[in-house]
Amino acid sequence: MTAGGLPFASSPEALGFDSRRLADLDGYMSGMVEAGLVAGTSTLLMRHGQVAAFTTFGHARLGDDAPLARDALFRIYSMTKPVTGVAMMILFEQGLWRLDDPITDHLPEFAGQRVYAGLGDDGAMRTVEADRPPTMRELMSHTAGFGYGLFDIHPIERAYRQAGVMMAQGHQQLVDRAARIPLMFQPGTEWFYSIAADLQAVVVERLTGMTFGDFLRARIFAPLGMVDTGFQVPADQVHRLAEMYSDDGAGGLKVTTTAFDMPINDYTRPPRFEGGGGGLVSTAVDYARFCQMVLNRGALDGVRILRPETVDLMATNAVPEAVLDRFNPLRLLPFNPALTFGLDFAITEDPKRLGLSEGKGTLSWGGGGGTWFWIDPENDVVFVGLIQRMADPVSNEFRAKARTYTYAALTHPEK
Repeated sequence: MTAGGLPFASSPEALGFDSRRLADLDGYMSGMVEAGLVAGTSTLLMRHGQVAAFTTFGHARLGDDAPLARDALFRIYSMTKPVTGVAMMILFEQGLWRLDDPITDHLPEFAGQRVYAGLGDDGAMRTVEADRPPTMRELMSHTAGFGYGLFDIHPIERAYRQAGVMMAQGHQQLVDRAARIPLMFQPGTEWFYSIAADLQAVVVERLTGMTFGDFLRARIFAPLGMVDTGFQVPADQVHRLAEMYSDDGAGGLKVTTTAFDMPINDYTRPPRFEGGGGGLVSTAVDYARFCQMVLNRGALDGVRILRPETVDLMATNAVPEAVLDRFNPLRLLPFNPALTFGLDFAITEDPKRLGLSEGKGTLSWGGGGGTWFWIDPENDVVFVGLIQRMADPVSNEFRAKARTYTYAALTHPEK
């Protein structure tokens, strides 16, 4: 038995999992559906390159009679970022850029960009000269100093919102708007979640002469058999797209048409721009194929996307120690020496210090619509979880519970 080319094990036990304990994961997922906190859930667990469990509960949208299908399409938002990182590293292997290149070598619009230095008595933004342009390494690790405009927590974030950076009508407009806004901090001195992956998509287009979507299809999606991943859903497949919900304020759900105060892409039309930071729609199987390629250090089913050494580079911390050693409440996650960030992936360096059971070197990230994944090389595990509930404490709980139940069921953690 296979799903999208992924082979199923004869039983979870054949891969070192206890079926009865995995039932606790299913019980949690089905319980959240029954409680009306999500419309549906899809989880896919793999080990040693085989599917240990692939379960769905609920429906693609509230009121549907049909159960949620295994090939349901989900807005994966920031799970786009690791895909963008792989696209960048394909070009890295071709010698088209280097990690210590100034970004201005590839994005000259950012030459002379200044740095935020506080607000004056009149409320106007004060700036200073940048010590130097950010590097490509800093661009791929969110330490360049860019904002995002998703969070109302800093004057630079508010400037991104006011300028409509993420509402740009194309990549060039996005670059031009961002280049007029100062950096949040001197390059390499802090970590802040940003438009970095969207700028990486621009770099890919400029280096290849292809649209970002065309490059992803030619160099990643088609070779990996990711047949349902892209920036638009064909008209005859829109029925597979799960509805997006948010908290209705009364313990239930409401259909949402906005994300972070911006209209969500309905995927029935081409997007304003093919966003490297959050534009893709995908399925559990497609994204598991991508994750398995990363776990295999660059190859899947005889197709090599990256060299093993290149994947290792992506999985190596790129955040300066001085940044990791201090706490900053503005960071999306509490990065420290035990939880670091590489090139478009978060990295679990010391799971015991974090109170986790996953293996050292686990790569992970998630999307603002409730999706998440992790890749655990030490235990040879891939997990993909998909829901469609906009980021809030309930949607975030899914990630922690999935890890807890998965590793409680792993009775033979050795390879």
